[in-house]
Amino acid sequence: MKNKKIQPSLTEAIIVLAIIICSISLGVIGWKVSPSTAILFSIGITMLYGVSKHADFSAIHHGIVKGIEPGIIPIFILVGALIAVWIKAGIIPALMVIGFKVLSVKWFIPSIFVACAIVGSAVGSAFTVMSTLGIAFFGIGKALGFDQALIVGAIVSGAVFGDKMSPLSESTNLAAAVVEADLFKHIKNLMWSTIPAFIFSLIVFSFLGVSSKTASLQAIQRITSVLEHNFPISPLALIPILLMLICAWKKIPAIMTILLNIAVSVGMILWQQPVSLTTIGALIESGFKSQTGDRQIDLLLTRGGIESMMPTVALIIVALSLGGLLLEFNLISTVMNRLANRLKTARSLIIATLLTAIGVNIFVGEQFLSVILPGSSFKEIFKQQQLDPVVLGRTLEDGGTVINYLIPWGVAGSFVAGTFGVPVLDYLPFALFSLLSPLFSLISALTGIGVKHQLTD
Repeated sequence: MKNKKIQPSLTEAIIVLAIIICSISLGVIGWKVSPSTAILFSIGITMLYGVSKHADFSAIHHGIVKGIEPGIIPIFILVGALIAVWIKAGIIPALMVIGFKVLSVKWFIPSIFVACAIVGSAVGSAFTVMSTLGIAFFGIGKALGFDQALIVGAIVSGAVFGDKMSPLSESTNLAAAVVEADLFKHIKNLMWSTIPAFIFSLIVFSFLGVSSKTASLQAIQRITSVLEHNFPISPLALIPILLMLICAWKKIPAIMTILLNIAVSVGMILWQQPVSLTTIGALIESGFKSQTGDRQIDLLLTRGGIESMMPTVALIIVALSLGGLLLEFNLISTVMNRLANRLKTARSLIIATLLTAIGVNIFVGEQFLSVILPGSSFKEIFKQQQLDPVVLGRTLEDGGTVINYLIPWGVAGSFVAGTFGVPVLDYLPFALFSLLSPLFSLISALTGIGVKHQLTD
């Protein structure tokens, strides 16, 4: 006989969720334990609650499996491999050399913010931008003496803007599909919060970039010389980047794009120097080990490989497991449904949707679910309030899509921390676009600016 679904009371749901968020917050922020450990403790708490409500272990297992399912994609492992072969083939070193010669030191931080925004809009994938151009910009910034957290914040902000505004973005297409809105109308309405967030971010990055210390011209020349003597620096390095843009234009999925890039980069390595397939396999598995003799460059370029992404994958698995249990035991839906039934005005509805999307990010840690769950719960109420679906879509993006990059145990936040080696809580104050987007969405709700109503007969 199939186990009956748990239907917690509102009080029970709030208490369990409060205990979980306090446990994770105290663990990660107060006691400085790893997010994985704090989340495992919260999984134990959630399991105990389930057992107290007579849930059997098959229900617990089902919740964990369903939670993990959305995040089990090979893109994280592939990104680790891509970084390794891009360094070995000289692509990232070449981008660094070009960056030293082209980018203004004075305006470096706002420049990389804008560059990542432009490329992100063309590619439609923040992960792809961060793991390719982002790595090169990160290297340049470290060499110039900028704070690592500031560099990552600018890269993430630009990449997330591009992902949010691109018609090729999976998250943008998802939000439009969930609310049943035309994609380009959805993107147009996003501008009410996205453009102000972009402008304010650019202003702040310009100020922070100018006020940061920079390396001397001699140091830049030394680093450029080391790169040119140890890596194949040539215009051929642009081939994988052009391939990435062509794949985006052809709407080829991100996983296939990365696989093609890895194949082309491996071909470039074999063309540049005779190496065995065993060496290529070790490179993809363990990453690139830089041996230039320059400690600063070796620390920067010793990275990548499948193994480097395993801590990220482990954190994502435990975070999604917790989210799956919370959904299986109806703890999140209980709060959302009760909240939805009490909303009477457009302003309260938008604010509640925004906060709910942020809450799902915190408790579930999955970017897509932070759009799907609130979108499904509030869609009919938005219709009753005669609000255009694009208003719901923008609210979901501002509270869901961009916030996942600020959650240490979230899929996107884990990816960023694993890629750059900078903890989420370190770069969080500088991820300005993600911080400002929900703020301008809140201003829109309070003032009514950009809140579009449906035409009535």
